[in-house]
Amino acid sequence: MIKIPIGVENFKEIRTDNCYYVDKTKFILELFEQQFSVNLITRPRRFGKTLMLNMLKHFFDIRKDSKELFEGLVISQNKEICAEWMNQWPVLFISFKDIAARTYQSSYVQLVFELYNLCVEHAYLEMSEKIDKADKEFFLKMKQRSLSEEEVKNGLLFFMRMLHAHYGKQVILLIDEYDVPLAKADEYGYYQEMLDLIRGFMSVSLKTNEHLKFAIVTGCLRIAKESIFTGANHFVNHSIDDGKYMDAFGFTEEEVTKLLQTIEKSNFR
Repeated sequence: MIKIPIGVENFKEIRTDNCYYVDKTKFILELFEQQFSVNLITRPRRFGKTLMLNMLKHFFDIRKDSKELFEGLVISQNKEICAEWMNQWPVLFISFKDIAARTYQSSYVQLVFELYNLCVEHAYLEMSEKIDKADKEFFLKMKQRSLSEEEVKNGLLFFMRMLHAHYGKQVILLIDEYDVPLAKADEYGYYQEMLDLIRGFMSVSLKTNEHLKFAIVTGCLRIAKESIFTGANHFVNHSIDDGKYMDAFGFTEEEVTKLLQTIEKSNFR
């Protein structure tokens, strides 16, 4: 009996709970065909963006052992890439999906809370002997949610610096639904305030950042006119109509046909 994982965005859960998984790991190979440090990928909702980033986190994260999760998938056939990249890099993942309140202050508090969640996830950094004392003090302020707005804008850069120091390797940054705060701010009338915050937050993280290996940023919209990504190192945008990564998000006709055939031959729930 197979399960159709409707709404499930956790790659590990899908792979360990006998769920049907459409293999999208070829995307990892495609990433290495280009030399861009910052990739913005825009797709409509329900196209698997969050699941894709979660899969990438499991593949790259140095804290995990993901060999069994990827066994039998396309990426596992490339032994050289797996040896160099699987579970070999510090990964920082943040989602902006919940930064969507009716007021600027409420959305700002949620962004601060997302940084707090990173503190919880990476609590081991507080004890690391490889990290500067001043950075640990900043970490404590972030954990206590007592940062100024300017300090919040430097939150991701700070985390990447700590991870780089702790592991001795640059950081892979994954940002999901980056456009949600701006879309909601436009809807509720505090767009300029949120634009200034997000532009500062993204700018220091993606521009001339020695701690960044590469970044994948996903969303539904390309926020272009305000130049959020201006100056980002080797930046490239891949929208749904440019032809790149066309089979990496959503389902192809062949994948849908195979899924229907599998369902026809099997029990499912």
